[in-house]
Amino acid sequence: MVRGLMSDVEWGFFEPFLITTGGKRGRPPRDHRLVLDGVFWLARTGAQWRDLHEYFGKWSSIYRQFRRWTISGVWELMLEALNDSKAVPDSVQMIDSTIIRAHHQAAGAKGGLKNRVLGAQRVASRRKFISGQTPKVCQ
Repeated sequence: MVRGLMSDVEWGFFEPFLITTGGKRGRPPRDHRLVLDGVFWLARTGAQWRDLHEYFGKWSSIYRQFRRWTISGVWELMLEALNDSKAVPDSVQMIDSTIIRAHHQAAGAKGGLKNRVLGAQRVASRRKFISGQTPKVCQ
């Protein structure tokens, strides 16, 4: 069993956004609650999709459903409704995986970028080959 899954009250909030009675195309969805729990588990742990806990099922299925919800705008609707409901304090913030850390050697180097640019210019401007006179062949 995985810790930190949604309670019934929390699922009650999200359920109307995910359960739709649309056309009957393709395979019926397995369990939207489990998919949502899997997405929240990934957000909480910072794990990659391929490292999704086996409790939630195949990572590719969870990702596929997450992607469908993203394209259809379900996430924006849920976040707007969550904001409007005032169910969470204003201090709650989300951090996504677009945060990038630089290597420790990339910080504070004196003139590092300038030296690299000058070096690249020197390499780019040097002669690529030495051409000499080519003898003419008599015919």
